[in-house]
Amino acid sequence: MENGPLVDACAGAKLFRGDESPQDASRRRFLSGAGLLIAGAMLPEARAAQNRKSPGSGHKVVVAIVGGIRRAESFSPEGLQYIPHLVSDLGPDSLLYLHAHNDGVTAHFNAISSILTGNWQRVDDWGNQAPATPTLFEQYRKNLRAEAGDTWLVASNKALTSRIGASSASYYGPEFGANVVFPKQLMLMAIVNALRNGRTRDMADRDKVEAELETAMAGSNYEGLGWNVFDAADQLDPRVRTTIETAIADFVHGGGPTSGDELTFFMTREIMRKFAPSLLVTVFSDVEVAHFGSYAMHLAGIRTADRLVYQLWQEIEANPEYRDKTTFLILPEFGRDPDGSSTNGFFNHRADEDSTRDTWAMALGAGVGQPAIVERPIRQVDLCPSLAALLGCRPLESQGTSLPELRG
Repeated sequence: MENGPLVDACAGAKLFRGDESPQDASRRRFLSGAGLLIAGAMLPEARAAQNRKSPGSGHKVVVAIVGGIRRAESFSPEGLQYIPHLVSDLGPDSLLYLHAHNDGVTAHFNAISSILTGNWQRVDDWGNQAPATPTLFEQYRKNLRAEAGDTWLVASNKALTSRIGASSASYYGPEFGANVVFPKQLMLMAIVNALRNGRTRDMADRDKVEAELETAMAGSNYEGLGWNVFDAADQLDPRVRTTIETAIADFVHGGGPTSGDELTFFMTREIMRKFAPSLLVTVFSDVEVAHFGSYAMHLAGIRTADRLVYQLWQEIEANPEYRDKTTFLILPEFGRDPDGSSTNGFFNHRADEDSTRDTWAMALGAGVGQPAIVERPIRQVDLCPSLAALLGCRPLESQGTSLPELRG
């Protein structure tokens, strides 16, 4: 484990001040070390969770993928202010890979497919083609005969489709894929329907917003939304419908912001509580408002993602189905183009530059033997075989290499 300057910084230091707790001291050491290093990162068969035994190792994996975030707005001296929860609340107990490289196609569908397969994917950027090699969902379900309700992907990203849940690989495919849910599309459809039917005044009333969302859910073609959690095109399994309705109610009446990522969080949390899947991936994408040119809103999206991943960790810690047996992984898909580029810098993410390709990854929980900051560069495709090993899957052919720091 390469702690580098972190060890030097703490070697001769007094461990705790007289008035601070061990937890406060751990946070202080993490901040100090990170600063030094940076200066130098459906379901007819689905069942509600009832303390059922997970197949394989019994380990659970939750992954949070957060759009495109540059190092300049995250793990850099000037960027730490935008990720206070990652730095102060999660960092001290984490395994932080300061350099997790995306060496593939820096488009959303391809980047997420690469993370989920352990192989760099070069398929259609907008999800018209499935990943070409088996996803972690398929590996887990086929190898360990896991139920359909045990793997989920919940996403805000408009560039994804239901094909993200399973590959086109022979002997795998949708039969072994994940349930895929796009809550943001439901919210947008409700707004469009309200506009079309002259009910925009209703959107200022939270009870009416909830009714609009539920009407959109009840009257929509789910294939049109790109979802994949149903038995027939226009009929959700009752348990799944209840899960979505509960998430909508919590989202609308929560008293907080009402962005796409907020709804994605509530949907993810409700799925955890209802189905307790062993493999759950959630994708936040409020940061992609950068494409519209608003730097302030992009920063707000980073702060939102920082808070929501912390809340996800709190749910893992509080939920007995997850506590003490879950590895939680957080990472961006890629960075963004450098300032001064021909693509207007933070607007986009296609430049072949470190600003776009050099990201980071953070892991917490059962698979982390010892919290540390790792300077050695890794690749995003190294994460899939590492998570597969934690879940108890036999390894598949992959361009990635299992990371020694992650172990069950």
